[in-house]
Amino acid sequence: MAISVIFFVPIEYKTASASFSSSPCKTFTNISSSATCRDESSAFHLKLTAIVAILISGVVGISIPLAGRKRRLLRTDGAGFVLAKAVAAGVILATGFVHMLQDAQSALTNACLPAVPWRHFPFAGFVAMLAALATLVADFAFTQFYEKKHQEETCGVKAEAAALAVERSANLVISIAPEPEEGEMINEEREPLLQGHSHGGEGQVSSHVRHVVVSQILELGIVSHSVIIGLSLGVSQSSCTIKPLIAALSFHQFFEGFALGGCISQAQFTNLKSYFMASFFAVTTPAGIGIGTGIASFYNALSPRALIIEGLLDSVSAGILIYMALVDLIAADFLGGKIGSSFRLQVAAYVALFVGALSMSSLAIWA
Repeated sequence: MAISVIFFVPIEYKTASASFSSSPCKTFTNISSSATCRDESSAFHLKLTAIVAILISGVVGISIPLAGRKRRLLRTDGAGFVLAKAVAAGVILATGFVHMLQDAQSALTNACLPAVPWRHFPFAGFVAMLAALATLVADFAFTQFYEKKHQEETCGVKAEAAALAVERSANLVISIAPEPEEGEMINEEREPLLQGHSHGGEGQVSSHVRHVVVSQILELGIVSHSVIIGLSLGVSQSSCTIKPLIAALSFHQFFEGFALGGCISQAQFTNLKSYFMASFFAVTTPAGIGIGTGIASFYNALSPRALIIEGLLDSVSAGILIYMALVDLIAADFLGGKIGSSFRLQVAAYVALFVGALSMSSLAIWA
């Protein structure tokens, strides 16, 4: 028994050390160095092209619903917005299932990592499940917080309205002063909050509060995996790898931007906050590419440490995106009656959902 303990400790220590080593993996070193597609000069120019293309795609995608909110170009209650949002929901769902979860599985079961524990337990799916459950808890907590804040704001406005009514009755010497309409008392800062107020029973969550929560959690999920995507492209020195990624990520960024922009538009944020959230989304992937390009000279994507970090972050992103796509985008619109009573619109929305999911899934052939 003593002998087994003596040998167990060094073996476990060696396994842990191998898992978090930052040195290159010997398994793929020769393959990577002899790859015919490796061209640092060509890869650098392709990365610059990728930054510009992905930035433009993200800006255009997130700007369409925000511009439509102000100029009726694409109203959030119109059929065009419903169909485009369904396509975007399918894209996000496929991103989580087909791309992020698969990438996480590949990274965490890579031959560079020790067999124990990485290939003896499905860490990718397990971490994605925990991330989805954590997103559920965050969704609930944020909803409760904003609902309480919303109710306090509403009570404050009603109190101001009552006080003004009393003041008017005193000034005009009227025995019973009619209560002014609520619209007269709403200032510019409170108007977006009160527009979504629900006058139902206690505990009923207003649509405005849900849109606020959904937009912020969705941005968190999108931004988290955008950083990983940008870094992965930035550290690559293979032109054969980067070329298909430019088209795939531009398509991906456009529809993710549209979905996020629609949620921001429905949340009725102030212009400043809307522009900040839109800008933060648009620059995340290009910034990740820039950072990856800067560290490409000393960063090894096939080191055990890099594989573990990338795999775990991809798993977390997959869990968040899958939850948001299924619960807050698809279920909320398709099962919540938001796509209207028109049978033709319902059929078109389902077709758009499948088109988005299948289109994004097909990109896995090239990227």
